[in-house]
Amino acid sequence: MGRAGRGHVARIAGMVGLIASGVAAPANGQALLTIGEALQRADHGAYANRAAVGQATARAGQAMAALQGVLPEVRVVGAFTRTTDPLAAFGFRLQQRGVTPASFDPAALNSPNAIGNVGAGLVLEQPIVNADAWLGRRAATRAHEAAVAAESWTRASTALETVRAYFSALLATERIDALQAAVAAAHAHLRQAEALFNQGVVTRSDALLASVRTEQLESDLVAARGDAETARLELAVVLGTPGDTLWKLPALLPAAERIRSLAQRAATGTAPSRERSDVLAAALDRAAADANLDRARARFIPRINSFGRLDWNAPTSPFGGRDSWTVGVAVSWAPFGGVSEWSDVMTASGQRASAAVGAAGAAAAAQLELQRSDISLATSLDRLATAERALGESAEAHRIVSRKYDGGLATLVELLDAAAAETQSQVGFAEARYQAIVAAVTRRRAAGQDLSVIEDLTP
Repeated sequence: MGRAGRGHVARIAGMVGLIASGVAAPANGQALLTIGEALQRADHGAYANRAAVGQATARAGQAMAALQGVLPEVRVVGAFTRTTDPLAAFGFRLQQRGVTPASFDPAALNSPNAIGNVGAGLVLEQPIVNADAWLGRRAATRAHEAAVAAESWTRASTALETVRAYFSALLATERIDALQAAVAAAHAHLRQAEALFNQGVVTRSDALLASVRTEQLESDLVAARGDAETARLELAVVLGTPGDTLWKLPALLPAAERIRSLAQRAATGTAPSRERSDVLAAALDRAAADANLDRARARFIPRINSFGRLDWNAPTSPFGGRDSWTVGVAVSWAPFGGVSEWSDVMTASGQRASAAVGAAGAAAAAQLELQRSDISLATSLDRLATAERALGESAEAHRIVSRKYDGGLATLVELLDAAAAETQSQVGFAEARYQAIVAAVTRRRAAGQDLSVIEDLTP
């Protein structure tokens, strides 16, 4: 190999070392982050989950606010007034039980002295018939239930993303291991080719080809280490802790047989129904829209409310003097309040139509997702079986070509091709296992099943 070629190899080796130092495995003293622990962290810390909790809490507050027209209202009122207004002055004196015959003197009535009054009272208002309030409460309750169901679906989606990110990091590590072994073997072949070239046994093109293959593998290793670092960063973001990547992960993806067992359990799920949380959320949104339309129409119904109050009036102190009480029932009806009622009905009607289409669309999308996940799972299992066979065949082919090369019956090019095929099969087998894991978990989510079974793949 020429000086320029060796310099290029040295630069790539330096890059490998630099990136390796950035993604070096954590110290052995650090605890292993299992997939179960990753799912727990994401469930509590993922950004989407926390936002969904906030949405559900806000809907709960709205549902509570809708009780205003249903539950009784109790108020304590008070005021201090001082006046020389003839009518108010006489009224205050009467409320204070201070009227005497002298109070009816015309001069005192027409030009009263300033009088002060401290009024205090307890007021109770109890709705009796407020149809729009009751229906508004029902609509708000259904909306809250929809938000809770949506939160559940968000958690399931986050769990799937956690599985993707977690095993993607393991896939990147396994790819590095395969390329590291390939690079070590390529260097051995390169040294052998250079020695044979110096002895005149092989041509310069064989030595150059070995150098090119080595450099290509080293370049792939640099990219793989970069991908591994990115995968760890992505997993940290999914977990909701982007600044924390100092955890230890398993060295390899689970074995093929364990993945097939998981896939078999995933394939037994039933078709999605209203119990799948996103479909349930859409159905509850429709129920909320139905109730909201009923609420808007109920604004045309008269309202009946009762009230009662207990009052005290005294010259200087609150709750002084004798008390007085008042009770009553009030009926109010606004057969036409401009166009606000009709506008409310029209808006609620449009929202109901939209929610009905959304519920139907959610059910159809869920069914499509289940069918698509069935196909994806079957395909990934076929690919896994093919990749497993290819791994064994490529390893055997490499062994045979190596023996032939040692006996002088195979060329260096054939040996390099056999080594490359085995490395490609190793990477392909890892990729097939990763895709099968993701397909199995995706299928479980599509069927509305619990995703915690993925914890069975913990080493």
